[in-house]
Amino acid sequence: MAKHGKKYLESAKLIDHDKSYGPAEAVNLVKQTAKAKFDETVEVSVRLGVDPRHAEQQVRGTVVLPHGTGKVSRVAVFAKGEKAKEAEQAGADFVGAEDLVAKIEQGWTDFDVAVATPDMMGAVGKLGKILGPKGLMPNPKTGTVTFDLTKALNEIKAGKVEYRLDKAAILHVPIGKASFEADKLLKNFETLMGAVIKAKPAAAKGTYLKKVALSTTMGPGVKVNTAEVAAGPEKA
Repeated sequence: MAKHGKKYLESAKLIDHDKSYGPAEAVNLVKQTAKAKFDETVEVSVRLGVDPRHAEQQVRGTVVLPHGTGKVSRVAVFAKGEKAKEAEQAGADFVGAEDLVAKIEQGWTDFDVAVATPDMMGAVGKLGKILGPKGLMPNPKTGTVTFDLTKALNEIKAGKVEYRLDKAAILHVPIGKASFEADKLLKNFETLMGAVIKAKPAAAKGTYLKKVALSTTMGPGVKVNTAEVAAGPEKA
C-alpha cells in the first residue's frame, strides 16, 4: 500500500470519501487540498462506460477551456514557405520542415504540442514511433493537421486541451491551476464535461459517466456527483 506524506494526509481529512460532491462544492474542496509549495495542476479523471478495445467506442477530442489551463504550451509547427511564415506570425515556438523532422529523429522533443500542414505529413509520419507514445503526433481529429495554422495556434495558446480514452476507459484532463478562482475552475470543468458528454459514442450502452473525480497534482481525489454532471450546469 502506498505511503502518503503529512500534507496529503491532512488534505485527505478534508474529504468525505464516501460522498460524491456537487461540481461547485468539489471545486472548492479540491482547491483546499492543494498544499504543495508550487501551483498544483487541477485534473479531472473520468471513467466512462465504454469499451476502448472497440474503435466505435473510442472517445477522443479537443476543447478550448474558457479560462485556459494556466500553462502556455510550446508549439512546434511542421510547415514550409508561406505557411511557415504564418506559423511564426501566429506565435509558434518552433517552425521547420525536414530540418525539424531530423532534429526530432535525433531525440529532441522539447515542446508540448505539434501541428503540421497536410503536405508535411509524409515526412512527419516517420516520427510516429517517437511522437506517438508521447501523445505529440499531429492528428486531423484534434485539429493539429491543418492549413489554418493561425486558428490552430490561437486555440492552443488560449487553452485547448485534448481528452483521450486510455486502456482502462479513463480520461485524465487538466482544467487549470489550484490558484485559479473557483468559478473559473468550475467553468472549465463544465466546458470539458459538456464536450465529453457530447462525444458519447452511439455504440455505448448503459451508464456513460461511471465516475468523475477532481484532484490536484499532489492531493487526494474528490468524487463528483455524476448525476449532477450529466444534468449540466443549468440543471445541477
